[in-house]
Amino acid sequence: MLWLLSWKNIWRNKLRSIVVIISVMVGVFAGVFMIAFMNGMVKDRIKSVIQTEISHIQIHQPEFKENNDFSLIMNDADSILQKVMLTKNVYAASKRIVINSMVASAETNTGVKIMGIIPDEEKKVTNISNKIIEGTYFEGKKKNAVVIGKKLAEKLKVKIKNKIIITVQDINKNITSGAFRVAGIYETDNAMYDEATIFVSYNDICKLTGLSGTEAHEIAVLLDKNENSKTVTQELKKKFPALEVQDWLEISPEAGYLVSAMDQYMFVFILIILLALGFGIINTMLMVVLERVKEIGMLMAVGMSKLRIFFMIVLETVYLSLTGGLIGIVVGYIVCKHLEKVGLDLYFWKEAYTSIGYSSFIYPTIDIQMLISTTFMVILTGIFSALYPAYKALKLNPAEATRTE
Repeated sequence: MLWLLSWKNIWRNKLRSIVVIISVMVGVFAGVFMIAFMNGMVKDRIKSVIQTEISHIQIHQPEFKENNDFSLIMNDADSILQKVMLTKNVYAASKRIVINSMVASAETNTGVKIMGIIPDEEKKVTNISNKIIEGTYFEGKKKNAVVIGKKLAEKLKVKIKNKIIITVQDINKNITSGAFRVAGIYETDNAMYDEATIFVSYNDICKLTGLSGTEAHEIAVLLDKNENSKTVTQELKKKFPALEVQDWLEISPEAGYLVSAMDQYMFVFILIILLALGFGIINTMLMVVLERVKEIGMLMAVGMSKLRIFFMIVLETVYLSLTGGLIGIVVGYIVCKHLEKVGLDLYFWKEAYTSIGYSSFIYPTIDIQMLISTTFMVILTGIFSALYPAYKALKLNPAEATRTE
């Protein structure tokens, strides 16, 4: 009976109840949408880190990542590569020569990371070949071809077929240079990566540096699933105890931080929104209590217990919060699911997003666990928002309340 009475009470003033429900709905919708939006950004960034920049796992000589010493090479890279490919859950692997050095054009010069790759193998490990916006990705048997990022091309003021000079240190620690022709220009979602990374053929860089063709500074490994990173990393560490084996969370700590902190961000974000809505609900329910002083006094006078009155006020508040909250969650879920398929193009902020490594094309991602947590928090908000108004109702004196006009 009390449940039905409480539901009828909130519709005694329809306009006020509708305004409260709409405000809760808009607040919860905004919370659900922003969480899905942030979740989509984080997942897209992680996807970019793995598929474009570093892959799932990398193998180096100890301390190579710290000082990038050219002499810290793995001489038996082909043997290591074969053992890696025999490991369970490994999808592809590629060896690389990695040199931090200088590149120059007729206009200027800058420091870059030179990646000596085997194109056919690299295609399976990273998706740079799919990011080409001009030219080609090492098509044909072109000698001394180089693929550079769009940002670097703009900085060097070069175009397709222009020459650039790559300066490196060879195996005898002598400085040597080679002329390379721009075969392709790529563009990723990370402008900093585009400006600092160039790709050349493994054979060409070996000839320039005097390497025999069996060495590598780095072996990049792509797995079938992200979830297998830890397991495969541990297995490879056992196979190669003398080498440094790192997964993407170790290589890119900021990406790992995004994963671990995302749940906390979502919780805090929703909490702030519901806290703001809670004060509005408290204000509304206080008005309700003050308007019904005489009615509440009469209910007390005819024998309704203070506990039942307290429960009635709480129920009314929860009904308002839950109605608006559920509508907001449903609308948010429908909108986010639609955008998860078609995406949201923030092209007018593209430069700002790419400058920090994020795509301007976002696919908001939502999951059921998040919706359940949000629903639970909405219910709690309704209960806590009802406590003070319900307490004020309990403090009423039945004799005085019945005489109130």
